[in-house]
Amino acid sequence: MSPSSKSKAKKKSKVKAKPVKKAAKKPAKKSPTRSKGKGKIAAKPAKEKIQGKLIGLVTHYFPQVNAAVVKIDRSNLVVGDRVHIKGHTTDFKQTLNSLQIDRKPIEKAGKGDEIGVEVKARVRIGDEVYKL
Repeated sequence: MSPSSKSKAKKKSKVKAKPVKKAAKKPAKKSPTRSKGKGKIAAKPAKEKIQGKLIGLVTHYFPQVNAAVVKIDRSNLVVGDRVHIKGHTTDFKQTLNSLQIDRKPIEKAGKGDEIGVEVKARVRIGDEVYKL
């Protein structure tokens, strides 16, 4: 045999595939809404009804100046109105001391406006703003 025929013989040898292990099935988790023992579905806690009318959502927050940008979808806001800001981790009420559009103070904002509002606590994008 010539040296080139030996290398061809090595290339033709087949590599055996290793057997693939099947993943073990995990037992199904029980639903957290079921109570233990009787098999009945436990009552979910009732959502707290928020007083006031939903008027918009927070679209941005500026932590350096404690200001939020609020997109007004319904109704209008006037300086002196009382609002409730509610979100996943946010929940407070305050009176509006200043409203701004493009850094210019305004007295009244209506539907469709994006306004800057000074807030007393941190707010997050998506927090809901209710007029009380």
